[in-house]
This record gives sequence, structure tokens and C-alpha cells, in this order.
Amino acid sequence: MQQTHGQHNRLRAPGSLGNSSFAAKVMKGMRMAGQMGNKRVKVRRLQVLKVFPDQNIILVKGAVPGHKGAYVVIEK
Repeated sequence: MQQTHGQHNRLRAPGSLGNSSFAAKVMKGMRMAGQMGNKRVKVRRLQVLKVFPDQNIILVKGAVPGHKGAYVVIEK
């Protein structure tokens, strides 16, 4: 495992964040780890390629957000 940028023996800790002398604090807007998502997302302009009504399948061209088995709402 590669350990860089101020990390010593903590693989999941963020390591060194702020400066050492001037403004010895974490600056506003510093990118940090956290949860992304957990919100409903609407994706527009995806193409519906085929509809299989007997199998309840709609074939969509493009990226559909969410995990496997998640519900997808299709609006017009």
C-alpha cells in the first residue's frame, strides 16, 4: 500500500491537511472525503432503444445512476 502526503501509519486517515507556519489551519473549501450521493438525480436526454413489455425490460442508451437493482423512474 502506498502511503504519501504526510501519512505515517494510518491508511484511512487523511494525513496532513493545513500549512505549517502561515495560516496554520485548514483553509475554507479544502476538498475532503465524505459521502457523495444519497440524493435523487435526474438525467436528461437518454435514448430508449428497445422496450420488451413481456419481460418488463427497457433498454436505455447512456449512464443511469444508482446501484444494481435500484429503482429507476422514467418520465416523459
